[in-house]
Amino acid sequence: MTLDQFPWLTAIVLLPLVASSLIPILPDKEGKTIRWYALGVGIADFILMCYAFWKNYDPSSATFQLAEKYTWIPQLGLSWAVSVDGISAPLVLLAGLVTTLSIFAAWQVNIKPRLFYFLMLVLYSAQIGVFVSQDLLLFFIMWEVELIPVYLLVSIWGGQKRQYAATKFLLYTAAASIFILVAGLGMALYGNNLTFDMAELALKDFPLALELPLYAGLLIAFGVKLAIFPLHTWLPDAHGEASSPVSMILAGVLLKMGGYGLIRLNMGLLDHAHVYFAPILAMLGVINIVYGAVNSFAQTNMKRRLAFSSISHMGFVLIGIASFTDLGISGAMLQMISHGLIASVLFFLAGVTYDRTHTMLMNEMGYIGKVMPKVFALFTVGALASLALPGMSGFASEISIFVGMTSSDVYSSTFRTVTVFLAAVGVILTPIYLLSMLRQIFYASDANPTCDINPSCDISDISLRAQGNQDVVCFGTSCVLPSEADFSDARPREVFIAVCFLVPIIAIGAYPKMATNIYDATTTAINSQMRLAHEQVALEKNAPMFAEQSNFPILSEVKVNTILAKVSWESCTQVLQSW
Repeated sequence: MTLDQFPWLTAIVLLPLVASSLIPILPDKEGKTIRWYALGVGIADFILMCYAFWKNYDPSSATFQLAEKYTWIPQLGLSWAVSVDGISAPLVLLAGLVTTLSIFAAWQVNIKPRLFYFLMLVLYSAQIGVFVSQDLLLFFIMWEVELIPVYLLVSIWGGQKRQYAATKFLLYTAAASIFILVAGLGMALYGNNLTFDMAELALKDFPLALELPLYAGLLIAFGVKLAIFPLHTWLPDAHGEASSPVSMILAGVLLKMGGYGLIRLNMGLLDHAHVYFAPILAMLGVINIVYGAVNSFAQTNMKRRLAFSSISHMGFVLIGIASFTDLGISGAMLQMISHGLIASVLFFLAGVTYDRTHTMLMNEMGYIGKVMPKVFALFTVGALASLALPGMSGFASEISIFVGMTSSDVYSSTFRTVTVFLAAVGVILTPIYLLSMLRQIFYASDANPTCDINPSCDISDISLRAQGNQDVVCFGTSCVLPSEADFSDARPREVFIAVCFLVPIIAIGAYPKMATNIYDATTTAINSQMRLAHEQVALEKNAPMFAEQSNFPILSEVKVNTILAKVSWESCTQVLQSW
């Protein structure tokens, strides 16, 4: 077998899963061997996917690459069919990087370490499986497998309300997954041949009466994962109670599975229905942006504020998907990549701060900026990236979406103006709540500090070395005994993890093409498909612009002739007869 024939994607998906099965039998008492083993597996899988894409992936091609297909259960039409294109390849790399660094971030887990790292590796495989599956039933199986590790990781290693948060996550996502199964069965059973292969499903000519309910069902399923309003309520609870390594995966990878599903299935297989739902997606995106930003102000819990910030940022993905422009869809992809990196580093640094302060309540913090200057500096860079500072990846993605929606010729000028204006309100609110968060955490607290242990404690002077021999250590509104305080600055391991996220954030911000070149060919092809579907629907409706009067544009004679050249002669004859 040559390297060209090697099943790269199968190896990438199965390596963490197979490796996890050895964890129960590894000799280890304190968990040190297990954590090094899990980290080694994560690094090996990430290196493997980097090598496979470097050698075998052509970013200039919009077709599926590294394709593998093996018959699995022929009676059900189920095959092990995996491949990547410009939509899935960058998300596979994102999942590999975030999950590997999450394993490294969980270095201090000492409660059931075998089970923890076992679940992390299973989750690793499931995430990659979702992004590379080209069989709809296999996609559903991987989607479901991912739920179990997340539920257990939150319910066992989470906060005080971990059982409630984990159960809510499971109920929301499991119930929404039913829509994927039903929609998949509906598409597979339509026509003369039973198939779950996405390439074959894309060739089926679904009637619009079937496409619309299928699209709506998938929108609900992926909307829950993407945290679209009003299907978002599981996310703040899950983030608020999950440990920071799990929150890194939730925000960095799992949210992106929803956006990926919308592009891969809703746009790829149900393009005519997308024409009808696109303005709804744009409106939901605006609601997400403003709603998430406004609710962030009300959060005193640091991780819940970051969770609502994620909800806000996912609104830009919806607007980009709905834009019908190359730049808008490219911006949506870049936003998923950018937010995956930014949210991961922010949740990681929130965990680093919690390890020192033992609280997530920002009104109990304050004055710790000079105690932990490295954490403060890293947190500040991450926050600036999240508020879309020019030179950071967040700015490149959001400006692409804004320009994409503004330049779209599908919507009326009124619709575009209102959409962009309301989205801009969210952009204005973002720096306010993020910089306010930094002020509360690292500078003076708004509340009057009190100290029951030592009332004479000078909270304005919290130099650790100066207080090393005193009876109490104070920060913000909290005072603890020296034996209970761990106010060391960021350790080398923690700095390394944060830098691994911040370097690509800054690099993509400085040169966005290093990311967009991976998927531009694919997003351009997808947008061409969407615009053709829009023209076909417009040709059938031949009515005023839907953004103005809930319908589709009247086409000029020249445009009609252009469209007629693209569609079949039979459909043209039917249209001409109706005229």
